[in-house]
Amino acid sequence: MSFGGFLDNHSGGGGGGARIVADIPYSNNHNMPTGQTSMESQGEATRIQENYETNVGRRSRSEADHESRSGSDNMDGGSGDDLDGADKPPRKKRYHRHTPQQIQELEALFKECPHPDEKQRSELSKRLCLETRQVKFWFQNRRTQMKTQLERHENSILRQENDKLRAENMSIREAMRNPICTNCGGPAIIGDISLEEQHLRIENARLKDELDRVCALAGKFLGRPISTLAASMPPGLPNSSLELGVGSNGFGGLGTVATTLPLGPDFGISSGLPVVAPPRAPAERSIFLELALAAMEELVKMAQTDEPLWFRSFEGGREIMNHEEYLRTFTPCIGLKPNGFVTEASRETGMVIINSLALVETLMDSNRWAEMFPCMIARTTTTDVISGGMGGTRNGALQLMHAELQVLSPLVPVREVNFLRFCKQHAEGVWAVVDLSIDHIRETSGAPPTFVSCRRLPSGCVVQDMPNGYSKVTWIEHAEYDERVIHHLYRPLISGGMGFGAQRWVATLQRQCECLAILMSSSVPSRDHTAITASGRRSMLKLAQRMTDNFCAGVCASTVHKWNKLSASNVDEDVRVMTSMSVDDPGEPPGIVLSAATSVWLPVSPQRLFDFLRDERLRSEWDILSNGGPMQEMAHIAKGQDHGNCVSLLRASAMNANQSSMLILQETCIDAAGSLVVYAPVDIPAMHVVMNGGDSAYVALLPSGFAIVPDGPESRGPVGNGPANGASGGVPAQRVSGSLLTVAFQILVNSLPTAKLTVESVETVNNLISCTVQKIKAALHCES
Repeated sequence: MSFGGFLDNHSGGGGGGARIVADIPYSNNHNMPTGQTSMESQGEATRIQENYETNVGRRSRSEADHESRSGSDNMDGGSGDDLDGADKPPRKKRYHRHTPQQIQELEALFKECPHPDEKQRSELSKRLCLETRQVKFWFQNRRTQMKTQLERHENSILRQENDKLRAENMSIREAMRNPICTNCGGPAIIGDISLEEQHLRIENARLKDELDRVCALAGKFLGRPISTLAASMPPGLPNSSLELGVGSNGFGGLGTVATTLPLGPDFGISSGLPVVAPPRAPAERSIFLELALAAMEELVKMAQTDEPLWFRSFEGGREIMNHEEYLRTFTPCIGLKPNGFVTEASRETGMVIINSLALVETLMDSNRWAEMFPCMIARTTTTDVISGGMGGTRNGALQLMHAELQVLSPLVPVREVNFLRFCKQHAEGVWAVVDLSIDHIRETSGAPPTFVSCRRLPSGCVVQDMPNGYSKVTWIEHAEYDERVIHHLYRPLISGGMGFGAQRWVATLQRQCECLAILMSSSVPSRDHTAITASGRRSMLKLAQRMTDNFCAGVCASTVHKWNKLSASNVDEDVRVMTSMSVDDPGEPPGIVLSAATSVWLPVSPQRLFDFLRDERLRSEWDILSNGGPMQEMAHIAKGQDHGNCVSLLRASAMNANQSSMLILQETCIDAAGSLVVYAPVDIPAMHVVMNGGDSAYVALLPSGFAIVPDGPESRGPVGNGPANGASGGVPAQRVSGSLLTVAFQILVNSLPTAKLTVESVETVNNLISCTVQKIKAALHCES
């Protein structure tokens, strides 16, 4: 909400009769920037003023006079001294309106620092070409406007409590006049209602005491910031009806979304928003709530608006944001884009076999969120719960979270983001969850500066229940990031919103929910091997999930795993080698493990590449573990309708009679955003235990595999010399469709954890990757 504070002169002579017009924001007819929230009319402001309680307090005449003088620099014109004579009318005042750019800068600083010092005001005035006094008076008027909003909010809460107490008293009186037995429903004698009446009186007295405390705090608010509001409430009281409303949920649909007014930086959140230790300062918590409300409003508008804000790309039909229209429509919630950063934004809508309540619970629980998106989230934690929700639901839940997001390639760094996550119910069966980065707040709060390579602008999803247990999910991802840290091979993919974008979130959600529906079904898919018991299926799937998690960790090097990067001169530039030591870790072989990963471009479609790598009959063309022959599928567990989503157990033929056959556990998955093939050799006796329902936690695994994604829009792969690349005859370069393939291996180089890592071991794993890539290129006839 932007305010370009100005004065309304009623004096006709000297400056003593001017008053501040701060509680009536300008409409669009008065040059107010597009997208700024304001009251609808002067009449609205008058009705709000009439509803104020008498104990809210008014400013003194001297304070009004002082503030009237403070805004005089925003206008040009003469005062009474400028009249040449009584026969000449006074010149009409000419007001200086702040430009949209000036208001945007002022609002950005106000969110970070409502009380700027003289140095900050001086710097801002120079940057905005304003006088220092104009900046000072703008901030005074903005704070006055914020106090007006807070008074209205406090009055609304008090009125609601009075209505509830009045209804409570009426119910008590009615119960006393017409006592009814709760067991038989007939008239009751005096003794039958004494206990119920006593409980009602106790509850009524408790509510009255709580209301008195809120009234006392509201009376003190204008004199000083409320710093003891949360602490003054008894910790033993349950959540009461005095919870802070974060928006109306009684309207019919998203077309009439309404939220409460943003709360000022001096407002303390009421006792209905539980605070976990250590408690945050009321000013910081109120800033978080204000940011969350603004982000929620922006997310819902972006989900509802189509053209010209969103348009479909020519390749793939994905929805891409029109950034110019976005800047015209919205005011940045977290300030302007840092220098050197680029923007990515995408939107995707899809049907998912999950209801809105289940999806909201998954998103608000960090562990369940990571389990739902295993290949996208390397690590996530909830660092603080500002609000747990209202009425036993997630409506109004607000929490701070940290996450590490990943694309499965060593050429794309893991994105570490600290953000607010806010959940709100907009209607029956309609929920929204929004995320917003908060690193800019920590920078202004005196915390030590940290390098931030990515900021999440309002991102998240709107979920609407549909028949038959499905829900319609509209997902929006909007981020600003430093493109320089990303390898040029992956820049088109990331900038097009295909790496961290909405399409990948929705596709993964659809695949995971489909998998859960199949696993929870009592019927076994026809292509599954029925010899495996239900407990054996669960144990085998759990082992495959751990294998895939370890594979992703070896590719992306998240901080949650103990991988150490290794610098070696005898390793290719785009190959990342890491090492780890295991002693007594269950599920990992003891010794020194090397992990090596690289990514390459191939002129092959992602579907063809996936089908080739997962086909056990063609495995001998690239896998040295296949012993030169085809493999046989011994067990198969379907994880989706697509045959490529499954967990299988493969057996390689023995090379001679004295050698036993080897088993390979493999998981494959594919969706609209990419595909994955992960495998690991497993011990035969251990797999017998797992398939009979035994514990899979102690089965040692060293996973290897492949991650496949489209090469992204505007990507042409390596530069060639043919006409397709515009090298001859002036023929324009044509789009070359291809795939980005990530290859990763984990190898036990020494079974002694205390052994030294040798150069030969590093060369071995490097040669293994190079050889595998060359074999794949040769098999697909795409040598380059």
